Amino acid sequence: MEKTNINRFIQKYHLSGLVESVKWEVNDNTLSTSFISDDKSVLGSVSYSDFQYDDTVLGIYDTSKLLKMMGVLDSSTNFSVDNVSGKSVSLKMKDATTSVNYMLADLSVIPSVPDLKKLPDFDIVIKLDAKFISRFIGAKSALPDENNFTFVSKGGKSQIVLGYSNINTNRITIDVECECEGDVDPISFSATYLKEILVANKEATDATLHISSEGLAHIHFTIDEYEADYYLVETQI
Repeated sequence: MEKTNINRFIQKYHLSGLVESVKWEVNDNTLSTSFISDDKSVLGSVSYSDFQYDDTVLGIYDTSKLLKMMGVLDSSTNFSVDNVSGKSVSLKMKDATTSVNYMLADLSVIPSVPDLKKLPDFDIVIKLDAKFISRFIGAKSALPDENNFTFVSKGGKSQIVLGYSNINTNRITIDVECECEGDVDPISFSATYLKEILVANKEATDATLHISSEGLAHIHFTIDEYEADYYLVETQI
């Protein structure tokens, strides 16, 4: 098994440490997880469809620690799970000379993720191409203290703004293509999470950001054997 494939799966939910505790589920050779951030401002799911292992559920409490432990291994690794009395207790990974034993958490300590079957209508559709993805990541790096981005559409012009305010501020404004009807009042979401979502899926050449005026944004990626969905909850500024 290639360690890189597991790393890619992890990066898509871990978001550089913004999400730590999740359940890994293996079903029909697909590795998947659902997650929610501690501040409840982002939730989502990630799957990898070429994971050759028996069906199981694993409690990963400290993803950062797992990544650091995996970092000592070569690219080609063996993957296995230790079970005691039918309960998964540790994750083992091994290359030709080194082995890693990562202790699994009880599933009861992993945060529950709300069911997203009932979603509002997404009345705003924004095209995100590779140029936008690169520009937004750069904009957030240039304004690291700006925690939110704001979408606004007025007079037929749609923009995503970091540093949006009714007063004069440092800000970066990016024009975007939008499918929306009429003017749209400013609506804000976490720029910190969006940046990490875009970084984690930087292989994507394009994506679509869907926004509901009821206060929810959704972005979906399909890249190789990976699928990822992210939902951002509106923030107040």
